[in-house]
Amino acid sequence: MTQVMVSEVGPRDGLQSIKQAMPTAVKHKWIRALAEAGLKEIEVASFVPPKLLPQMADAPEVVREALKIPGITVLALVPNLRGFQDAVAAGAPKVTLTVSASEAHSMNNIHMTCAQAIESAKRIVAFRDGLPEGQRPHIEVGISTAFGCSIQGDVDESWAIEMAVQLAAAGADTVGLSDSVGYGNPAQVKRMFKRLIAELGGKAGGAHLHNTRGQGLANVVAALDAGVTTFDASQGGIGGCPYAPGATGNIVTEDLVFLLESMGLDTGIDMPKLLEARKFLAEGLPGEPVYGFVPDAGVPRNYRRAVDQHA
Repeated sequence: MTQVMVSEVGPRDGLQSIKQAMPTAVKHKWIRALAEAGLKEIEVASFVPPKLLPQMADAPEVVREALKIPGITVLALVPNLRGFQDAVAAGAPKVTLTVSASEAHSMNNIHMTCAQAIESAKRIVAFRDGLPEGQRPHIEVGISTAFGCSIQGDVDESWAIEMAVQLAAAGADTVGLSDSVGYGNPAQVKRMFKRLIAELGGKAGGAHLHNTRGQGLANVVAALDAGVTTFDASQGGIGGCPYAPGATGNIVTEDLVFLLESMGLDTGIDMPKLLEARKFLAEGLPGEPVYGFVPDAGVPRNYRRAVDQHA
């Protein structure tokens, strides 16, 4: 039975573009509920200046509390070396760097050109490699706007793949592709992930896809066909990059899990417990819209998890 990793990014990507800040205590409860539902990797925070993203001001505390939960990988996003150092100080065992394939988005997001962002990633890897063994976080890189950019328009596919090659050679543990603004289509997604896997082999990372224009789950199936086995998603479909116009529509975790399990792919996630975790979105973000076809329509009577289908 094929196993697929669903990496929950709601507590970071989901919350960063919402104006109201979820109380820290509710974040703790939400992350624990997600873990209890069976999610094995959760991106819990972003180490950015609080004046830029006050929603992430409690990042060190959130990481430290999440580390108390057994059986999950705690992931944090960092934009630069200072953010990486702060994540290390908090004890994050895995970090993700976003390096944009769009010059316009890169300047808007982290105030660096693409070339400068690659050099910044190299400095982060060098710093990590200088840490004592046992204190070196796993570094994954997501090539954002890899399928198109709402500021720049088209993004050269070969350039996005070349960036991935450079970053893997620089020492990133894995490099994936991100459809940050929902521009990708299934043919493009399949083509690019096939190229990524051919170039990087075991260093090829997962897919971060958005449903902004309704193609999110179709793009998941295309990525599966290319060999991808790790997908980011956000509970309730909340969030998106605050520095990319129109970047709403993270794939809804509940809908993604339903799709994968219905196809006989094992996510290890318990759907009723996952749906129950949504209550913390209502508690911590009162009045904020949340999304999802499965939560709205309900789980079909004939729904069976992959482990039951193969029993």
